Amino acid sequence: MVKASFDQIKGFVFDLDGVITDTSLYHTKAWHQLADKLDVAWSKTLEDGLKGISRMDSLEMILKTGNKENDYSQDEKVALATEKNTNYVNEISKMTPENILPGIKDFLDDLRANGYQIALASASKNGPTVLKNLELTDYFPKIVDPATLSKGKPDPEIYTKGAELLGLAPETCIGVEDAAAGVQAINAANEVSVGIGDATLLKEADVRFDNTAEMTLANIKKALG
Repeated sequence: MVKASFDQIKGFVFDLDGVITDTSLYHTKAWHQLADKLDVAWSKTLEDGLKGISRMDSLEMILKTGNKENDYSQDEKVALATEKNTNYVNEISKMTPENILPGIKDFLDDLRANGYQIALASASKNGPTVLKNLELTDYFPKIVDPATLSKGKPDPEIYTKGAELLGLAPETCIGVEDAAAGVQAINAANEVSVGIGDATLLKEADVRFDNTAEMTLANIKKALG
């Protein structure tokens, strides 16, 4: 399917972590604590694998790494995931607007000034809390509720729902991601994908920037034409 030109774009659907702020440090710390408790060896490979996927999928990955996926009932797994989340929420409660990634506040101001609609499409159930701590709640009147989703990224459901919340056709939206699974989800939703980060990792993105500071409307327009 031919992607939209810049002039056809009406909305932006954002991932949260690695795009608006960097909560990965807090996620990593909380998951690492849980892995240690479960006696599962921590590694960079495991850490990278947890990025961009849901809480329960993350727990399953940790359990499989330690060959423990059949050691716990579903209720016990939910309790473990809840324990991780409690640790994480305690960490993110310390966040302030200083934790907004470079250029993002200016970019959001620019989007709003130019009449673009904005939604958040994060797999994190803590998205609203993070936005509140960053003082960005007003920029995101529409937030996809992860509890309403049946599939995680790279399935397009979360980005399709983001466009629906904005009342826009997916092809008139730009999705912004820092993870390969997220870029795949955006592309599968027939939205224009903007990737932030490594060129090799995000090779499927329609537009890519090395960092958030490079992501401006002018640079996106230049890339899309």
